[in-house]
Amino acid sequence: MRHSANITDEDRWQAMLAKDRRFDGAFVTGVHSTGIYCRPSCPARAPLRRNVRFYASPQDAEKAGLRPCKRCSPHTLSAEEACVLAALAAIREQGAMTLDQLADLTGYTPAHFQRLFKRTTGLSPAAYARALRQQRLDEALTTGQRVGDAIATAGYSGPEQFYAETKGRLGMKASDWRKGGAGRVIHWAVLATSLGDMLVAATDKGVCCLAFGEGEAELRAGFPKAELVPAGDAFRALFAQVLEAVEQPGPGSAAIPLDVHGTAFQQRVWEELRRIPHGETRSYGELAAALGQPKASRAVGGANGANHVAVLIPCHRVIASDGTLGGYAYGLTIKAELLRREGAG
Repeated sequence: MRHSANITDEDRWQAMLAKDRRFDGAFVTGVHSTGIYCRPSCPARAPLRRNVRFYASPQDAEKAGLRPCKRCSPHTLSAEEACVLAALAAIREQGAMTLDQLADLTGYTPAHFQRLFKRTTGLSPAAYARALRQQRLDEALTTGQRVGDAIATAGYSGPEQFYAETKGRLGMKASDWRKGGAGRVIHWAVLATSLGDMLVAATDKGVCCLAFGEGEAELRAGFPKAELVPAGDAFRALFAQVLEAVEQPGPGSAAIPLDVHGTAFQQRVWEELRRIPHGETRSYGELAAALGQPKASRAVGGANGANHVAVLIPCHRVIASDGTLGGYAYGLTIKAELLRREGAG
């Protein structure tokens, strides 16, 4: 159940493919070839993208001449959904609340409400409150507030809580990516490896691109408004770590900082990819199941293909369900060799 004005139609499409219940209530999917509209989590077969439009509410869909799906009843609200909506509103108004407080508000036991909230939103109440603080911080910073003032506006108790909660985030804000990297400085180099030339690019927060067989032209196409600067001594140690992760892979590569952005679903897939142990592989179906969405294999494949940081977000560790290598953006020869070096080939 996501209520954010920042989600895009691509976010909505990926959520629909993944049948992601967390987006129920955030929008409805209108299928104009059938004349019906559905919840994002509707179990019906996915329609063709060209037949789909998204609407903010059932009322908007019905004004467009669509009727509600009989399988998922997108125009009705269950008692459980109403309780979660009440809890979300309370957290947005009051900030983080204890489970006991939320249980008293909704009439459920704390344990039952915790399960219900997480099943519906994909987050625990505490994690939702943290995400809300981070969203408010981003909004405050984009309006020009000083960092200290923005931290207070967002609801953090102080700088210590802010730095503790944001440590290890994947990095670049969605607005930076949508603007083609405007205002960002990206340091880059093409490194010679035993697998061929490898483009590595990074901001001051971490690696934002790692690709085989690409160079400045491809990087500029991805970040047309960023300032591209050949990497100097300040990035030598970081790029050496990246090179080692390719030539002599090991668990330590997980510590290399990243500065990437994707849709909410893509971010979840990439985080799950980074949890695959060194030397192991997963199928698309297994990855979808690990996300708690076993029918989302197709969407997982799409998120896998949208990864622009090869090796460090190890999409090469995902193989076909029959045990064959499947596909890989940089060719199966490189994929097979990466897996061999990790002991999974």
